[in-house]
Amino acid sequence: MKIKKILIYLFGWLLVSAISFVLIVLVYFEYKEIPIYNFNLAYKFLKGEQNYSQYENLAEKLGYKKDDKLLIIHADDLGLSNSVNNASFKSLLEGNVNSASVIMTSERIKEVAEFSKINPEIDFGIHLTVTSEWKFHKWDGVLDSKEIQSLINKNGNLYENKKGFTLNADRNELKKELQAQIDLAKSLGINISHIDSHEGALFYKSEFFKIYLDLAKENKLAVFVPDIVTVQFDKTLIPPSNLVVIDDFYMAENGMDLNNWEEFYIGILNNLKPGLSQIIVHLGYDNQEMKDITIDHPNFGSKWRNYDYNIVSNKKFKEALINNNIKLVDWREVQNVMYSN
Repeated sequence: MKIKKILIYLFGWLLVSAISFVLIVLVYFEYKEIPIYNFNLAYKFLKGEQNYSQYENLAEKLGYKKDDKLLIIHADDLGLSNSVNNASFKSLLEGNVNSASVIMTSERIKEVAEFSKINPEIDFGIHLTVTSEWKFHKWDGVLDSKEIQSLINKNGNLYENKKGFTLNADRNELKKELQAQIDLAKSLGINISHIDSHEGALFYKSEFFKIYLDLAKENKLAVFVPDIVTVQFDKTLIPPSNLVVIDDFYMAENGMDLNNWEEFYIGILNNLKPGLSQIIVHLGYDNQEMKDITIDHPNFGSKWRNYDYNIVSNKKFKEALINNNIKLVDWREVQNVMYSN
């Protein structure tokens, strides 16, 4: 009888522990805005599992030594506003950033197209967009809403967050919309080399991540895949043979103290490891236009973007690049390696 009670107690304890663990994971994912609803994938993600081998002799094929520190400094969200465009254009021309990507669902994409035509050597990609996160500044898809109903919420916009998108999107409609964003960029004359994912929304469901990889291959574009996302790769989703993975990527995190901005970015450069890394910045001027768009959204807000702009323009930042012998590369160079055959 005693043994039976002990076994019942142990079973109850294990059950409560398991339920508690699942609840903690769900709360953590919700807090971090990570829309993973597959238990196996969630487990691998929490373990920090990485399933990739880097493109063979990548550094050498880019023209560098095997142990060199290679870095892409990448500006997101072009097309969002005049503020973002102007700050990004200036930084690209001055070499403070050396790559950027465009939100094709936004209002200011024609300015980017004109800039790209005048400066065809500058490295642009498409910031594939399936969410519309700002409080009042909303957008829908490039395609007519009737063609992509699963991507559109009841208000006629793309979903406000990754969760809404992940739970509702139809894979066929998604692929059509993403291809349309790429096609629109090409039709406007934007000289594109790569694709990435706005808010990382395409990284958390295997079938959507596969579409992302397929689009890169079909359009012969490089594709932003950070090492953390390689948990997606397994027997059912094999990485492309020419895939170049970002070994380490860095971005200011939600809630970060603006007073720590310089320390954060200089610290990245001082501790950068050999391999291919990327710093993602969000540039803009802290003006009324930017404040109106990012109202009630301090993360990636108006001040945040101005701080990012000031950092990459900062003398200390540039000196840290030199002092740490960091080599700047861009996505066009990566694209040329990926599709050299």
